[in-house]
Amino acid sequence: MTSVSLYRTASVVFVLFAVGHTIGFLSFTPPTAEGIAVRDAMNNVHFTVGGASFSYGGFYRGFGLSATVSMLFQAFLAWQLGAIVRLAPRAAASIGWGLCVPQLVGFALSCIYFSVGPAFLSLAVAACLGLAAWRSEPRGRAAQPAA
Repeated sequence: MTSVSLYRTASVVFVLFAVGHTIGFLSFTPPTAEGIAVRDAMNNVHFTVGGASFSYGGFYRGFGLSATVSMLFQAFLAWQLGAIVRLAPRAAASIGWGLCVPQLVGFALSCIYFSVGPAFLSLAVAACLGLAAWRSEPRGRAAQPAA
């Protein structure tokens, strides 16, 4: 696969990840009575900060939706890298590596705290971005600056 197709594939996987993440966390139902009690407490216990009322359940939903927005922005960036790589391969590679590393961290976090689904998607995106960035970097004598 070319760098362009790898960046575009990463973008599509990011969108699938964002959709799955959002559906998963918004529709999750705790399987035990204890879990349901925790969810209900998160939604029903309110506290006031700066005159506004908040709940931990609201924080959970807000952070989850923030993660969705971030994934969609990363999808946009990955798609744009598919176009940028033709014009500025070094810049595309640099940004590609910058997007790859957090996905590797996300893979580790998913293995520890989540499940195989998010871990697989993090690893798939990291692999696409890493391979695209590696292929984007100019190699050989022509790639070295003149002395």
